[in-house]
Amino acid sequence: MSGDLAARIGAALQRQVHPAITGFARRLADESAGEVVLFYGSNLRTGSLEGVIDYYVLTAGAEETGIWPRVSYREWEHEVEVLRAKIATMTLAKFARACRGESRDTTIWARFVQPCAVVFARDDAAQEMALSALSHAARTAARLAVAVGPESGSEADYWRALFRSTYKAELRVEKPGRENSILEANRAHFDGLLPAALEAEGIPLERNGELLVPQMPKAERKRVLGWWKRRRRLGKALNIARLLRATRTFDGAGRYAAWKVERHTGVKVEVTPWREKHPVLAAPAVMWKVWRAKRQG
Repeated sequence: MSGDLAARIGAALQRQVHPAITGFARRLADESAGEVVLFYGSNLRTGSLEGVIDYYVLTAGAEETGIWPRVSYREWEHEVEVLRAKIATMTLAKFARACRGESRDTTIWARFVQPCAVVFARDDAAQEMALSALSHAARTAARLAVAVGPESGSEADYWRALFRSTYKAELRVEKPGRENSILEANRAHFDGLLPAALEAEGIPLERNGELLVPQMPKAERKRVLGWWKRRRRLGKALNIARLLRATRTFDGAGRYAAWKVERHTGVKVEVTPWREKHPVLAAPAVMWKVWRAKRQG
């Protein structure tokens, strides 16, 4: 890992978060014998305790097989308010492999090229493994950003190309231009991240004024695009499989899904008893409502 990338990834240890966030993380780690807990999402950026707090709990042990991560929901009465959290749980070994781009996954490395905080680490070894995985997430994302991006462009142009490609591969509800809001909200994080990640990957980078010109050989670009094509084909199917699994473990999945849709689209979804009980079967009608509302808007 280059010095610049190492410093950037190390910032995940230094991010200041509300004590309630670290307290909740420790509770989750104790519940599942977690080695590392990562905190990410909009609450990290805003510092708010409202809404649903996003955690990844990474455990010891061999890599999982089948569908992962396991998703669950927890509430914790903290002082005068109730904290709500969505928790993804998987082994640290599998997380590291996914960040390296060695699994079929299309989400882990794209999620964790964005800011996160290490809010719990069992020991120094677990902490170092998590930081290494996060550095590889940035490197994996940077490779694809260059492969799907323009021959030359601003750093933001490459990140936009990356996020647009990953959104298309997933079954997700996002407003057009969502990639712009991610970059604008996390400007300091992304400013200079692409050059640092490309340096760590050994991909030369030329500058033409304010434009970046990555020197990725044609053969390497072809290889990366082939790697992405294979994963992109599986993206939506994996999302559906994970959703089906989550309906068995994610208490309150219907309420969470409705909150997520309204947050990203502005379309309010009524959580009826039937939708709460059958979130997967309700999904087509909800998607139709979102599409119709966007057309009318």
